[in-house]
Amino acid sequence: MTARHKLSDDHAPLKGIQEVAKELGLTMRALRFYEDKGLIAPQRVGTTRIYGKREVARVQLVQRGRRLGFSVREIKEFLDLYDVDPQHVEQMRRFTKRVRERLAELEQRRAALDETIEELRRLESETIARLEQAGSGAI
Repeated sequence: MTARHKLSDDHAPLKGIQEVAKELGLTMRALRFYEDKGLIAPQRVGTTRIYGKREVARVQLVQRGRRLGFSVREIKEFLDLYDVDPQHVEQMRRFTKRVRERLAELEQRRAALDETIEELRRLESETIARLEQAGSGAI
């Protein structure tokens, strides 16, 4: 069987691990890691991993979750809930809770960064002023 056979349920072409990795800008190692963590479950033909439309979409969700700062454990929780709850109500509730927590964390980090930036600017100005007073001029 080649990686281009058609799925019977959604008529999307099947893809091999190299093709999916290249398409999504990932390494094959990353895809195997996601599989090991239970985030994706590609079909197997012997030892060859075959990805259908569903698995490619799940990898894209994993990538998005990682970009947003969610842990692999949190992403797995979201994906597992998606499979269990056809209405996706519990998934959306938990996701909303996690998004709010993530936003609060990022806002705290931003405040700390803003404070650090202001302190560094103040120190820079003070140091330049001292250099000028000493007659050495600015750097």
